[in-house]
Amino acid sequence: MNESHAPIATHPRGPYRPRPIDEPVEVVADRAALDEAKIIAAPDDPARWPAWREALRAWRRDAASRIGYDGALYARPEFAWTQGAYTVAVVWLWDDALYDHELGAFTPEAYLEAGRRDYGGYDAVVLWHAYPVIGVDERNQFDFYRQVPDLKALIGEFHARGVRVFLDYNPWDTGTRREDLPDAEAVAALVSEYDADGVFLDTLKEGAAGMRTVLDRVRPGVALEGESRVPLARIADHHLSWAQWFADSATPGVLRARWFEPRHQMHQTRRWNRDHSDEMQTAWLNGAGMLVWDVVFGSWVGWSERDRTVWQTVAPVLRRYQGAFTGGDWSPLEGTAVAVGGGAGPVFASRFADGDLTLWTLVNRAEEPYTGTLLVPESRDIAPGRRWFDVISGTELDAESGAVHGTLPGRGLGAVVALPADAVDDDLLTFLDRQAGQRLSTDTAFPARPTVRVPPPYAPAAVIPENFAALPAGPRELTVRYRLRETGFYEGAPYVEDWKPLPPRLHQEITERHREESPAPCGVAVYEVTNAEYARFLMESRYAPVRPERFLEHWVDGRPTPGTENEPVTHVDLTDARAYADWARLRLPTEHEWQAAAEAGLLRRGEPKVWNWTESEHRDGRTRFVMLKGGSAFRAQGSDWYVDGGERDPQEAVKLLLCGAPVARSARIGFRCAVDLATDPGPGKEHA
Repeated sequence: MNESHAPIATHPRGPYRPRPIDEPVEVVADRAALDEAKIIAAPDDPARWPAWREALRAWRRDAASRIGYDGALYARPEFAWTQGAYTVAVVWLWDDALYDHELGAFTPEAYLEAGRRDYGGYDAVVLWHAYPVIGVDERNQFDFYRQVPDLKALIGEFHARGVRVFLDYNPWDTGTRREDLPDAEAVAALVSEYDADGVFLDTLKEGAAGMRTVLDRVRPGVALEGESRVPLARIADHHLSWAQWFADSATPGVLRARWFEPRHQMHQTRRWNRDHSDEMQTAWLNGAGMLVWDVVFGSWVGWSERDRTVWQTVAPVLRRYQGAFTGGDWSPLEGTAVAVGGGAGPVFASRFADGDLTLWTLVNRAEEPYTGTLLVPESRDIAPGRRWFDVISGTELDAESGAVHGTLPGRGLGAVVALPADAVDDDLLTFLDRQAGQRLSTDTAFPARPTVRVPPPYAPAAVIPENFAALPAGPRELTVRYRLRETGFYEGAPYVEDWKPLPPRLHQEITERHREESPAPCGVAVYEVTNAEYARFLMESRYAPVRPERFLEHWVDGRPTPGTENEPVTHVDLTDARAYADWARLRLPTEHEWQAAAEAGLLRRGEPKVWNWTESEHRDGRTRFVMLKGGSAFRAQGSDWYVDGGERDPQEAVKLLLCGAPVARSARIGFRCAVDLATDPGPGKEHA
């Protein structure tokens, strides 16, 4: 989501351009002006680079002195893992890649194997859990974690495979059920209960002042990761941050927080982009990491094959030479070749040294492949008895001429290592062999993933049942309204290539005309299924859900509470609702059938009013979602990030991402049934 949830009237520079706050900041006489920069810009003139590097070092010394910085927390061994967390994935807990909805079980091994195949493996994952479904009922963000069966076991599975786990904290969640504890204490309790390694601070650049102390009481080594631009003073106790919406200079600059504290891990991300080469170049020249976020709150934004294979080749280099990137001598733009006349580019370099080893990261800013001088090391790095290697392609290089020549793909990344000959051992040679076996792709196509609507079952009836309203066959034209959230609506990411979606584009009200052909008449139940009707179904069918947790949890001793028998049944998920409909030889209505019946004044709402499940489920192989209709008696107040609540007009719809069964069961969602009034199901239809 955004850094801030405060309302913003417009995007003055257009939706596809960085805001002024995102632009790189030039080195100026007032060094304090750099304290809040996202990226410190580099000058285009190579003759100014030595003075620029010295100004950077002077600012770092001055800033550390001004704030009394000592970096003590980075020296604590329990936090060492944060410095090696180069590839971090954000995953929806109920992503089909991580959760088997039919079995009701998590599949971490399959998820991590896909991560190894596609991105070179994950060092950590952020388990996203509540947004964008929070607000559908009174449950708060902590409830949405606590109600996940097997969550601790899932985190244990990640740990067993060497992967660290972040839980996320939503500070804007103030309109749902309140905890007895302050938020910081509630976060710490979750971390303790589930043995998490870190807390991602959604929408926050920094955590509350006391959160670090509270987490330290729980267990040593629990890290904080802020979103976007971590304040200089809080780098000391925030070991990681998202470098989100950071615009670099034409000649690559440096990440301000990373330059100030090279042990501070940063993860580049532009969530709506389809080309991630800019982010990877910034990360690579700064020895920093990347955020893999290929499904943004239900919106598929997968990486191209080129971007995936590029990161697969550089992530092993980051991990192997972590000491050089986090504890060595970093000199940006050193080694960059300068042409006759003083020009530079399109290839730029950053030098990192760790003892006798020197490593240069290289980027090609051009779209076309570059062949020529890649690197011109300073005299201090040209010494007899050293061997030089391209650690991306796994080949040995010749630097006798005082320069390294070769080819770098368009928008590509490269790396050169120089080290004493006696340091070339079997371990390095094995590493180089593995690198030589990596395959780089030039395919920049977006890997589109179609969204498929699950076809409704066919539930025929010779005559319309009692208390059902008939809808005729024929075309229907419906007006559908919804609020455009980061989930999108039916198909595709809603903000492709947006720099940072802001109002009025973000959360805008959309009105669409939908035309639907209905080849056969149907009937929609006038009333929702009640507690008493569902109790009869259970008694006669002996239905038992795959995951029983929270199933009808508002009942007492397996029966509705006296006096609630005629209220709409709730605490049933979509599968539970379908099971009832199948038993009754019915089905659920589609969202359009529901709307058409409601607009005709044919539906009645029970009390308390609840959302209705519909037979409008969609899947794209990673995310499952369904359209809810009707609204409910509950509305979460205080943030635009919540699901829309309150009673809703029949034209309005909410796209709800499907959670696993226990979490999907809500006190504010029920259902009604529908029936097909035709004897011939037609092509592609199956009997319920």
